[in-house]
Amino acid sequence: MSYLVLARKYRPQNFTEMVGQEHVVQALTNALVQQRLHHAYLFTGTRGVGKTTVSRILAKSLNCQGADGQGGITAEPCGVCQACRDIDAGRFVDYTELDAASNRGVDEVQSLLEQAVYKPVQGRFKVFMIDEVHMLTNTAFNAMLKTLEEPPEYLKFVLATTDPQKVPVTVLSRCLQFNLRPMAPETVLEHLTRVLAQENIEAETGALRLLARAARGSMRDALSLTDQAIAYASGALREAAVRQMLGSVDQGHVYDLIEALTQAQAAQVVALVNALRVQGVSAAATLEDMSLALQRMAVAQWAGQPASLDDDPDGHRLMDLAERMDPQETQLLYNLCLHGRQELGLAPDEYAGLTMVLLRLLAFKPAAVAQLAQKKSPENRLSAPAVAVVSVPVVHAPSPVQRTDAVVNTAARIQSIPVREQNAPSSRTDRPSAEQAPAVQETALGTLWFELIRQLMAQEQINALPRELALQSQLVEQTDGLWRLCLEKESLNTPNAREKLQMVVQAAGHAVRLEWIAGPVVDTPAKRLGVLAAEKMQAAQDLIGQDPLVQNMINNYGAKIVPGSLQPI
Repeated sequence: MSYLVLARKYRPQNFTEMVGQEHVVQALTNALVQQRLHHAYLFTGTRGVGKTTVSRILAKSLNCQGADGQGGITAEPCGVCQACRDIDAGRFVDYTELDAASNRGVDEVQSLLEQAVYKPVQGRFKVFMIDEVHMLTNTAFNAMLKTLEEPPEYLKFVLATTDPQKVPVTVLSRCLQFNLRPMAPETVLEHLTRVLAQENIEAETGALRLLARAARGSMRDALSLTDQAIAYASGALREAAVRQMLGSVDQGHVYDLIEALTQAQAAQVVALVNALRVQGVSAAATLEDMSLALQRMAVAQWAGQPASLDDDPDGHRLMDLAERMDPQETQLLYNLCLHGRQELGLAPDEYAGLTMVLLRLLAFKPAAVAQLAQKKSPENRLSAPAVAVVSVPVVHAPSPVQRTDAVVNTAARIQSIPVREQNAPSSRTDRPSAEQAPAVQETALGTLWFELIRQLMAQEQINALPRELALQSQLVEQTDGLWRLCLEKESLNTPNAREKLQMVVQAAGHAVRLEWIAGPVVDTPAKRLGVLAAEKMQAAQDLIGQDPLVQNMINNYGAKIVPGSLQPI
């Protein structure tokens, strides 16, 4: 006897064997028990969730004769009478299935409707099942509207579609619509466990979990993948073999990547991506698994609910990463992983795209950027002199060599300019000139707050919104156990930012409670940093303007310094 695939061998034969569609089963069962039967049903849902199966079970329920041949309409077809066996075998003369994907014209529909005038030959009802009904043409839909609205009492329509949006509303209004939902991975996992137990095939829970996730809510896909895994593993299903078959990444590699990103270890990230390339793991699957892990981490961080450890042997490691990784970085990396999957097709190869997606996170981490700068120029520390880059376009330069020498020599002349503050505004639009320097009325409390915030930023204790809240706040009152700060921008005053800043200040040795009030500010760390940046910019501009070579180029060749091109780095 030829082998029967699992998806067909274990197709449900009655409503009690249906899994994952309890809402549909309950409605149809109650209708059959109460004899409140509609003349047209529309089943919608993605592939492999049971639309055709429900149609056949409904046809058996309407035409079941019972084991003794005396039965009637029932919610529990016997499966042994002639009608039930013929429907299962596909030879019941009063049950007609039409594939609208290949029979979508008006002629095929009219041929089907011509059979509607004849009473059932063998059963109690005629059942017309039209699969993928959304593929019918508009004329075909129009041809069936009248019969669909007022069919003979012995005729039932069952329509199935994966895209109900394409079905005309005139058809939808004539049908009872049931949406078959995608099945949860847990439901698929339980069903696969029962099927393999009946097949006497040993399977690891981790392997079945991978198959259940890969099925994407489709039970038929899950059983088909199980068939493939049995053939691939030649018997028992092991997690490693199934993972290799599906091209899935090991959870340990996912956690290694997240940990390397948390510690800003760019070299380790690249090495891990290269290891995945050697193993042939899909880059898209890697980003998908990272998204799932980051989602569980975010739930643990924000909702205070620990991630379930039952379905993840390395769950304790995930919880450790959730505690160590900043929640804002978790959200950022999750967003990068989601959008990065769309960019893989545009990259030279998917692993190059994966590397760039992961390294993109490090561009937002001050520690990683600082490490990169130190690698490029080890002698450039925080206290080292800065280099100002000047763009001096020459209108009538004697030669390209003289122009290049002018730029190089000018850059070398301004090595004595002190480095600007690390956390001062750095973008061209935020870099103030001397005329744009914000007015600051320095106070003793302002100096205390400025030195504390500058220390915290140098140690990278605050970032993102808490850092901005600290920079825009002015310390106006200091009492025992309480610091009162004034803030103009109320949008920065969020509970999360306040709590984060409060914890960092206390950890720095100040056992105080921070309190904010709304009002004007004149002495904030942001204003002081702006003044320092403006002074350094003015010093650079003065030095460049007094340079003899620059003056010679301006006077003799009509050159000019491009506004905004001077930037200490």
